[in-house]
Amino acid sequence: MLSCKWAAKNFRIDINYNTKKVRYNILLIANGEIMSYIPNTDAERNQMLEKIGVHSFEELIQVIPKKFRLQELLNLSPPLSELELTQLVNTLASKNIDTQKFISFLGAGVYDHFIPAAVDTIVSRPEFYTAYTPYQAEVSQGTLQYIYEYQTLICELTGMGISNASMYDGATAVAEAILMAVRKNHLKKAIISSAIHPEFIKVIQSYTEGIGLELVFCDIKYGRTDIANLADKMDENVSSVVIQTPNFLGNIEAMNELEKVVHSNPKTLFIASVDPVSLGILKPPSSYHADIVTGEGQALGNNMYMGGPLFGFFATHKDMARLMPGRIVGATVDVEGKRAYTLTLQAREQHIRREKATSNICSNESLCTLAATVYLSLLGKDGLIEVATQSTQKAHFLANEIASIPGFSLCYPETPFFKEFAIHCPVSAQRVIQDMLNKHIFAGVDLKSYGYEENTLLIAVTEKRTRAELENYATALREMNYE
Repeated sequence: MLSCKWAAKNFRIDINYNTKKVRYNILLIANGEIMSYIPNTDAERNQMLEKIGVHSFEELIQVIPKKFRLQELLNLSPPLSELELTQLVNTLASKNIDTQKFISFLGAGVYDHFIPAAVDTIVSRPEFYTAYTPYQAEVSQGTLQYIYEYQTLICELTGMGISNASMYDGATAVAEAILMAVRKNHLKKAIISSAIHPEFIKVIQSYTEGIGLELVFCDIKYGRTDIANLADKMDENVSSVVIQTPNFLGNIEAMNELEKVVHSNPKTLFIASVDPVSLGILKPPSSYHADIVTGEGQALGNNMYMGGPLFGFFATHKDMARLMPGRIVGATVDVEGKRAYTLTLQAREQHIRREKATSNICSNESLCTLAATVYLSLLGKDGLIEVATQSTQKAHFLANEIASIPGFSLCYPETPFFKEFAIHCPVSAQRVIQDMLNKHIFAGVDLKSYGYEENTLLIAVTEKRTRAELENYATALREMNYE
């Protein structure tokens, strides 16, 4: 350790050099207070302003209204040592309530599935944890290999011919699928089931704004896409139809019947957004002739993380590979005949002309997909079937228990569902949620915030929930005595 100090009146520079870690720490201290270190001198800043063509920094930012500018210094607390900062952060974190302390029945796209300890152990290895996008494929063989394995697993799950290296999340994946359909058939209308996640709809609207694409929404009937209404809206200008199954309400869509309506126009592409865990027991999208398959992959080995990061998966037929957004990793052999991996397709604006790019998303969610790859490899086919089966059986057990409580009922009692279901409450869902928090239970998601009725609650059940926890949930509702 080398340390040197230079001091003048009311001013000091501390330089610490650690020979083992090759790291410099430079602090400017005036009157005992640490100053911000800006490397540019006044002369250099003036030279840059002159080059830009303005006379002052104020002139440079004059287009920004003054009401949006900081008028005084930020009221920051004094600097803390590492020990003090750690203690403060731990104190603040201890105020949070999370799924380690409360029993979670939260869902609506992010789920509390069990994650084997080996997943985090492998993902946290430094060669994975610190790696970035494999721009230099020849020196990124490990990263490329697990992306390739991830793509293979997604193809096996969905039954599709090719998968990309992942997308930002499930919402952007389905929005990109709509844009891909337009590139394929050059039609300018998309029909979207109103039963898909409302946040997906918002992202789709943002992605398609300004490209002249007409969005048409199909009605919901008994908690699922209204097939007759879809048939009424179909015409020769429909580029794609988007159906989510299980849908936002947890209900399983009649995909075979819907597909027949969609493909009544041979040019229309059928886009399916699916829960990957459900594919442990439900038929793969290839069986009902989906053209593009997307979904949110968080349930595959990724924590809830208070809502992110997430990752979207994206698969389609091989003949549409060049229309697919993102990147694709392929397997080949090197000059010595050994198996090697390479970026086969990277049709992004960094690599080709912007107007020909299939996606402006700059990176796949590589670390999240590694977690999914490890998770699926550990579980295997039988393990995923077990997770899906337990989630389904436990969800139906709880649904039946709740339906037997006076004042409560299933919103769609005749409609099949997977691991998530909606219930009518005798009071507002928000009141139920607040009351259940006193029992250390996250009761579910208030559907009013998504535009549904005030008294509807969305409940998700995964394989993590024990019979005792399910019975405790039902008992707690009975004890509320809302009648």
